[in-house]
Amino acid sequence: MVGPGLYTEIGKKARDLLNRDYQTDHKFTLTTYTSNGAAITATSTKKADLIFGEIQSQIKNKNITVDVKANSNSNVITTVTIDEIATPGLKTILSFAVPDQKSGKFELQYLHDYAGVNASIGLTANPVVNLSSVFGTKALAVGADVSLDTATGNFTKYNAGLSFTNEDLIASLNLNSKGDSLTASYYHTVSPLTSTAVGAELTHSFSTNENTLTFGTQHALDPLTLVKARFNNSGKASALIQHEWRPKSLVTISAEVDTKTIEKSSKVGIAVALKP
Repeated sequence: MVGPGLYTEIGKKARDLLNRDYQTDHKFTLTTYTSNGAAITATSTKKADLIFGEIQSQIKNKNITVDVKANSNSNVITTVTIDEIATPGLKTILSFAVPDQKSGKFELQYLHDYAGVNASIGLTANPVVNLSSVFGTKALAVGADVSLDTATGNFTKYNAGLSFTNEDLIASLNLNSKGDSLTASYYHTVSPLTSTAVGAELTHSFSTNENTLTFGTQHALDPLTLVKARFNNSGKASALIQHEWRPKSLVTISAEVDTKTIEKSSKVGIAVALKP
């Protein structure tokens, strides 16, 4: 991709570095493939004394992808995605959940060398309409994200973002929560050979006048083992180690501790993902 991408990609590198794969639950994921190419994924997550389950199947046929997901809350979520429809860069997405009759949504995504647009509308009598767009290049982009509730005529969301990218540094600035919070983030690649990177995110809330600052880093011990760590100004420190013990099969162990209440037990999470 040579264009600016979609609005959700502004600051994504830093968010992934600081948040992705960190967890304090126990999670097991198993993926299998049928003879016709369909992928079936079963996931079980233990949170405290509760266990949540989910089964997802994905079928691809040329440019059409169908995802069906069922969870332990008796919800069945179906998503149909059609790539490159009518014109290159255009994608249509239809999603709905059963038994929630108000969950249906139709979405369009369009990627261009100088723009990225995402528009969605709920399939109800008085839908929520969302429009996000980014303009610029891969190096410099500016965008906005707006949602309108047609039932009340009120904007439920309006955000804005700015992103700057060069060879080894990505910096972004986001105005979120209807202008109530400002988030600045950066991601710096130190060594591509060892996947070494550092990043930080600073969020200021105008209504509470509070600041949240998080630092993070990652480093590959070898081609199959990645370690990550993060620390925020609230005193919470987290670390994880992720090992790919066979192709596409991962074991992740993560831990979190509150340094201000060190006498309390730390939280440890384990995630296992198996693929053939």
